[in-house]
Amino acid sequence: MAIESRLTVSPSSSQFFQGDFVSLSCEEDDSSAGWTLRRNTSTENRTKCDQWGKSANSSCTIIVYPSDSGVYWCESREGPISNMVNLTVTGGSVILQSPVLPVMEGDDVTLLCKTKTTPSNLPAAFYKDGSLIRKQPTGHMTIQHVSRSDEGLYKCDISGHGESPSSWITVTDKHTTTPPPTSTPPPGSSLIPVLSFVGSVCVVVLLVLLILLVRRCVHRKPKDNDPAAEDVSYGQIMVKEKHSELKMRESDSTTIYSEVRTGDFRSRSPKDFKPETDAIYSLLVHQSNHSCPPAGL
Repeated sequence: MAIESRLTVSPSSSQFFQGDFVSLSCEEDDSSAGWTLRRNTSTENRTKCDQWGKSANSSCTIIVYPSDSGVYWCESREGPISNMVNLTVTGGSVILQSPVLPVMEGDDVTLLCKTKTTPSNLPAAFYKDGSLIRKQPTGHMTIQHVSRSDEGLYKCDISGHGESPSSWITVTDKHTTTPPPTSTPPPGSSLIPVLSFVGSVCVVVLLVLLILLVRRCVHRKPKDNDPAAEDVSYGQIMVKEKHSELKMRESDSTTIYSEVRTGDFRSRSPKDFKPETDAIYSLLVHQSNHSCPPAGL
């Protein structure tokens, strides 16, 4: 991160009378950077505060004279420098108090035409780039909602006292607050909530099905193990078997009886009859020997 510092001037003005007391300070973000106040004048180049003023940490105080007019700035050991300010010191009787730092677009700026020995509310005329802007009865003029077109070299004049030095007023763009960039989610991250919801629904459905299956098995189990149910089923099976056997016997008896009446039963071998029909067979044979005429008669 870049180390920054800003040079401030008190009183806040770009012009001073000879003999005024001026304080300059390096407002720093990092005191360990070792900021030093330097200046360039018509006779000096990059000289430090302790050569022309009284230094205290990152500040410098000085009683100014016309020879102190020049450009001032703060400089760190690592090399970066702060903003630069141009200070003008006059031996005359009129100065123009104007912003020492750049002004922001849209702000209001007040210029004050001031004399050294008389009240500062005397009528004054204000000029920009050598052209008269307006005359003010109270010695100050306000420029409302400044724009880039208001940049220029300003001065003032008080009748009977003289004219001030000229000072440049800089207008900068209005600071805009830029919202932090919105992080872009990685591809497919928008599907995560949907997949999570679908997964949750599937888990719930599976749990419900499992519970229903368990309950169904639990309800069926006692019925399958009930002895009474088994007895009933076995009894029904026995009845069905006896009924089938009885019908089979009746069928065999009927067949044998029919064959006896027609005489066909004699052609059948005893092994063709089941044990259950032996009694019927014997009885029919006995009766046929006594009642039926010999074959061929």
